[in-house]
Amino acid sequence: MMRILIFCGLLVFGSMAGKAPENKYYCNLFGAVYIEDKQGFADFLVYEETSEAFADLAVYEQDNQLFANKSGLWYFTENRAFADFSVFFVESKGHSDFSIYFISNESFAGCQ
Repeated sequence: MMRILIFCGLLVFGSMAGKAPENKYYCNLFGAVYIEDKQGFADFLVYEETSEAFADLAVYEQDNQLFANKSGLWYFTENRAFADFSVFFVESKGHSDFSIYFISNESFAGCQ
């Protein structure tokens, strides 16, 4: 019985080897955002894409914090205390946690 359990365990874990987990935490980001001046204080390092096709997250900038309640809907605040998370914009995509593209239509906001 023990051999069967060990064999089944090896089959399950062996089939998972070499597969990177899907890490799309940025898909859940919404709400009030504060833009940091210093990289070390930011929760996320973000690269702004020039093309929507290459962005990880399409962001729509809300004018009212109450409407920033779904993925990709961000309200930029000037007060760090009112922010849900903070970002620092980097100049190189290789140094970012994820990339975004600002869109003009709210209904297309969210993960790509």
